[in-house]
Amino acid sequence: MNLWEREDSSVCRGGKMSRADEVVKKLKESFHDAVVKVEKFRGEVSVTVDKDKIREIMFFLRDSSDLLYNMMTDLCGVDYFGDAARFEIVYLLYSLKFNDRLRIKARIREEEDIDTVSDIWKAADWMEREVYDMFGVKFNNHPDLRRILMMDEFVGYPLRKDFPTEGYGFAEPLSVQLEEELDA
Repeated sequence: MNLWEREDSSVCRGGKMSRADEVVKKLKESFHDAVVKVEKFRGEVSVTVDKDKIREIMFFLRDSSDLLYNMMTDLCGVDYFGDAARFEIVYLLYSLKFNDRLRIKARIREEEDIDTVSDIWKAADWMEREVYDMFGVKFNNHPDLRRILMMDEFVGYPLRKDFPTEGYGFAEPLSVQLEEELDA
């Protein structure tokens, strides 16, 4: 049985709900069908949600006066090569008012895109670009989705599990041109 499905799991000592339990309860009440899975490990909560509801959920978490997750501290990608939903996008949120952290996850297939949250949290702009650059995950309506770490000519996405260890063309000799040769 899942910890979150037990009736007594939301009550801590003193009969009061923990902050994590309150957040999960509010998410389930507002987005019942969109909450796919809830995990709690060492005091940290991870909520996996439907990718199609990611913007609505993020606005809700940021704007609800009793939640106020007003800071995105990180956004990253994970490659579960071999799974149908190959990529997982992980959002780490922080509430300054309540000194509380929350991890939101969304799984997507290789051919799918996910909506941007860069207009909700400005910090997500470059983080989404990094996930795009390293994994090839496209963020719908991103204002400037292009490579940020690799050069534009780079072929492939280096953090994918199926990317060759040495990279493509590793055995080919490196061509170097000096500035003097370019001017001639």
